[in-house]
Amino acid sequence: MPTKYSAAKNSQTLLTNALRIATFTFALAISGPSMAQDQGHNWVGTWMASPQPIWGSDLPFPTKIPASANDQTFRQVAQISLGGSRVRLVFSNTYGDKPLRIGGASVGLAGDNGAAVPGTIQQITFGGRDGIVIPPGAPAISDPVEMTVEAQSDLAVSIYLPDETPLTTFHWDGRQTAWLGEGNLTSAEDFPATSTTDARILLTDVRVDTPNEGAVIVIGDSITDGNGTTLDADTRWSDFLAEKLAPHRMAVLNAGISGGRLLQDKMGVNVAARLQRDVFSQPGVKAGILLIGINDISWPGTDFAPDQMRPTLDQMIAGYRQGIELARANNIRLIGATLPPFKGALSGTPLENYYHQDKDALRQEVNRWIRESGAFDAIVDFDAVLRDPEHPTRLIPAFDSGDHLHPGDEGNRAMAEAIDLDALLGR
Repeated sequence: MPTKYSAAKNSQTLLTNALRIATFTFALAISGPSMAQDQGHNWVGTWMASPQPIWGSDLPFPTKIPASANDQTFRQVAQISLGGSRVRLVFSNTYGDKPLRIGGASVGLAGDNGAAVPGTIQQITFGGRDGIVIPPGAPAISDPVEMTVEAQSDLAVSIYLPDETPLTTFHWDGRQTAWLGEGNLTSAEDFPATSTTDARILLTDVRVDTPNEGAVIVIGDSITDGNGTTLDADTRWSDFLAEKLAPHRMAVLNAGISGGRLLQDKMGVNVAARLQRDVFSQPGVKAGILLIGINDISWPGTDFAPDQMRPTLDQMIAGYRQGIELARANNIRLIGATLPPFKGALSGTPLENYYHQDKDALRQEVNRWIRESGAFDAIVDFDAVLRDPEHPTRLIPAFDSGDHLHPGDEGNRAMAEAIDLDALLGR
């Protein structure tokens, strides 16, 4: 005969099991078809644009996007690194302080001047529905789209915002033209644009279902983001690296943020603060390349950070070591990149004092530590690749974009060519 205790225990067990079933049923319902259909599939990131918060008068740059949108569609082009048999899109309300409603979205193969290749547009769903409300601070991932795409394909992604929507999450230096039009244009093959920008809006990730080996992610500032490269040409060093890795079935993700810093926030949060969001949450990441620190060295004392003190070498090293330890804790191989030369950087601009001999001395101390410490799993010496042999504190003229800080297209190509794939992948 059961005791009162065993009867109570059985009741509790039944209740617990009921709650588990209800929880699973709810999770399946809110996930739509994706949870049930993704068994046996391999989702890997193939493109990304790290989200940034909008800024005001504290930075001397225009944001290049409207303050808000209402009954408007944005169409953006993303060149993916590796192809697959299905596609998923991720949109972000990371820096929003209120829910954000997407009324519709689509993906197709990109044509010219905002058009999509005829017959390729497919509507995107979220849990089987055409739209979604994204909570403040959250991302939203779409259901899988049955769409076979090849490596280095250009995708046209359209997002319709039906309500008055403050635009608070974006990626400033997209290096790719995007188009804004009136009304719901997600199904339009020819896009009747009313304005353009080269910033990214809300779109942060493209993922593909592919039997590949994984992904490499590059983490950095404007040099990684592509500042100085030709608009709409996909000539960032990460793009050239993607071509190099495609035969090895490896995707390349660009987590560069122009103005990004190792230790401080402003145009984006510091590296350690965004590693979880931008790197560790990405499916299939095997290795990362970290190229960051020149803004930590050069911003203090400029109009960007007039009251900040320049970091010490020990502070820089501590920041790098934290990134290394966080990567290892997540089983990701981390390659350190030396900081390129920058004498004459941004001369003739409001940031005339970006370069100074003392700042360059700290850069060279940092580079010496990167080369000699053995702290990283491997290194790539971008300083050696890009410096002028006759003037080693300057970029080689053929590799200089013209501002003496950012490499141009050929400089970015040389950076990618200098990366040893065996060292990168630990083979």
